[in-house]
Amino acid sequence: MRERVVAQSDHSGPVLDASVRDSLEQICTIATVAVARWMAGDGSKADRETGREAWELFGQLAARRAAPLNDVIKRCLCWRDTVEQSLRERANELGVAPATLAQALSMTRRTLDVTLVRMCEEFDSERARTEQELERRQEELVFMATHDSLTGLPNRTLILDRGEQMLGRARRRQTPAAALLVSLDNFTAINDTLGHAAGDELLKAIAARLDGVVRETDALGRIGGDEFVVLAEDLSLAAGAELIAERLQEALKAPFKLPSSGETPLTITASIGIATEERASAADLLRDADIAMHRAKWDGRNCYVVFESGMQDAVQSRMELEMDLRRALERDEFFLVYQPTFDLRSMTLTGVEALLRWRHRVRGIVQPNDFIPLLEETGLIIDVGKWVLAHAAQQGAAWHRAGHPVGIAVNVSGRQLDSDQLILEVSNAVDESGLEAQALTLEVTETALMRNPRETARRLRAIKELGVRIAIDDFGTGYSSFAHLKQFPVDALKIDRSFISRLAENPEGETLIHTLVQLGKALSIETLAEGIEEEHELSVLQEEQCDSGQGFLFARPLDLAETEEFMRTWSGNGVEASALP
Repeated sequence: MRERVVAQSDHSGPVLDASVRDSLEQICTIATVAVARWMAGDGSKADRETGREAWELFGQLAARRAAPLNDVIKRCLCWRDTVEQSLRERANELGVAPATLAQALSMTRRTLDVTLVRMCEEFDSERARTEQELERRQEELVFMATHDSLTGLPNRTLILDRGEQMLGRARRRQTPAAALLVSLDNFTAINDTLGHAAGDELLKAIAARLDGVVRETDALGRIGGDEFVVLAEDLSLAAGAELIAERLQEALKAPFKLPSSGETPLTITASIGIATEERASAADLLRDADIAMHRAKWDGRNCYVVFESGMQDAVQSRMELEMDLRRALERDEFFLVYQPTFDLRSMTLTGVEALLRWRHRVRGIVQPNDFIPLLEETGLIIDVGKWVLAHAAQQGAAWHRAGHPVGIAVNVSGRQLDSDQLILEVSNAVDESGLEAQALTLEVTETALMRNPRETARRLRAIKELGVRIAIDDFGTGYSSFAHLKQFPVDALKIDRSFISRLAENPEGETLIHTLVQLGKALSIETLAEGIEEEHELSVLQEEQCDSGQGFLFARPLDLAETEEFMRTWSGNGVEASALP
């Protein structure tokens, strides 16, 4: 009979795929068994138990859209018609009484009725589950489209929408509103040093910190790799936005401890741009906050700046400068100047410090303070620093061959220290130039040393093994301590010029110089004073037995020809031998 049912159903609708056909054959068998058991006297309970599987199969077929509901119903009716036809044929062959046949046909129709009802119930249940799943997926898609996948915070799309709503409320209520754009300082170094997984961990931790200090009426979002934004309204104080900025910076002060960074605590700061007052759109508000944020970066980072008219022109000029700076290396616009250093006892020339300069074809000579911070901020310092290292080593080797065995010092950026690539670059510079390794000194600021002390110490030890000297630049202005100094392979401490310039006006200056020089002696490290401009400063340093020095008293930074002339003619630059201890 199963074959007859299937053949009959094939003629009642479109051809079904194999899986649907198999399900219908299974349903046919189950339903027929249910009728047979009922007729055999098992009762309707047994019939329902046997038929439940058929009902569920019918419902699933319809709910999955494997077959249209009307086609499934047509197959049910085909089954009924086929079963009734078979019952009539058997009854005629066996001579069954009409009343008995009528009872059998009634059982069949009742089975169909129950099957159809149950099938529809199952269909409705499956359809409801499907709709719930679709609704859930839709909500997920909406969330993904409007939220940052890493932190779960609103993304730029949602922030702009909320910003429009905020500005609308501010206009109606005549209340203030503000956008604060928070940009993490030097975040790229975290990714470069510890990897992107650690960077992602840190971003999530930062998001949680910031979320903990914003008010319920404020909106916090992440709109870029290392940029967050806070939308604030109903500010009750004139300095309300500034107070929010201070709370955000305060939240970041405590070091972050991440599983991926081991025991090393990570410290991060942020530059914040604030835009207040009415704007035509939320996009305009964020644009001005971004301009103010860049101004905060230029002002030294780890601060906040409120947008003012005129800043946009400054940002445009800065962007043009950055574009020119990106092309400066390929256009061969960089060059080096050299500032001599001396042994303060004998006043003999011992070396030079190579300093980077930029000669733009239109701007002319661009001052270091105008472009070196931008090199750091954009990461261009990596390639430019490699160029400086190679050219300085080549020039130092040329001087040695010419009979001027002076040392040459090169400043190394914290960004360069974030990668093992620096080790290879130093090795290549020495090997390719032919310069004796001990004639090269790398100068590193205290701040750069403390960015990631453990990894920095490892890299400096590897460089030290090449024979290259290491000096701490601007010593006394950073955060290193006696304990910290001992972990770095340091050959020299360069005492910052700010301490030297205070000697004439501050009676405690000499005491401070004495302390710094004695620290160097205790660690068996050379001390070098920078920024010597007065005879009095030189006398104090010589009395304190500071080893070396440099400054305008002897020579300003000189170009190549001037440096070579200075090497040939230097004889003390007017410093009398009697002044030497």
